[in-house]
Amino acid sequence: MSIGKQKLYNEIETLPEELTNQVINFIEYLKLSYIDTEAPDGIAIKSKKDLKEKLQKGLNDIKENKVYSLDEVFTKIDNI
Repeated sequence: MSIGKQKLYNEIETLPEELTNQVINFIEYLKLSYIDTEAPDGIAIKSKKDLKEKLQKGLNDIKENKVYSLDEVFTKIDNI
């Protein structure tokens, strides 16, 4: 275990029980924040406007029969 992780573990051990859920929530938030910064621009949602544009593009692709099977989609996701 790294020194940083050992220090974190020691701090967690001294926490009052009522703070445990808050620390867990913050750690999950940090992990999601990191994932968001690592996601490719094509799949990351940056704003409500960006979400609307991506959904509209998806609807247009469906109309133009530019679609993939679920297996193809998961293969692409695995390769990200």
